[in-house]
Amino acid sequence: MAKLPVMQPTSADVRAFLDAVPNETRRADAKVLCRLLGEVTGEPPVLWGPSIVGFGTLHYRYESGREGSMPLAGFSPRKAHLVVNLMNGFEARDHKLMARLGTYKTGVSKLYIKTLADIDLNVLRDLVERSARISRDAERAARLMRPH
Repeated sequence: MAKLPVMQPTSADVRAFLDAVPNETRRADAKVLCRLLGEVTGEPPVLWGPSIVGFGTLHYRYESGREGSMPLAGFSPRKAHLVVNLMNGFEARDHKLMARLGTYKTGVSKLYIKTLADIDLNVLRDLVERSARISRDAERAARLMRPH
């Protein structure tokens, strides 16, 4: 039996998922992030897999032929951090914004935030807007390059 990808949209209730976040501060921050990412992307929240709140959909295809879908923007309210998913390379590309963001950690395409009180939400909004715009532009370009 083929293994299904974990990163797929589900029909689960996003509000119920956020209401079930055990830490009160993390839960409140997750609800703020949900509103912010929805405003920035213009897309409704959808639960992807068991724990990622995603907004919009991007299709990707690697040179190897592997392809799939992922949220245009998303986050996960984990136990230790809020994890915001951004486009790869955001830290180097957006270094001026990152310098003004506040206290955070990063991974390849992830921004780890302990609490929203540690960061400037306007800067986060700018980061998400840039990431979404660049991702949409890259997807459009890739579609134009595909043979029909």
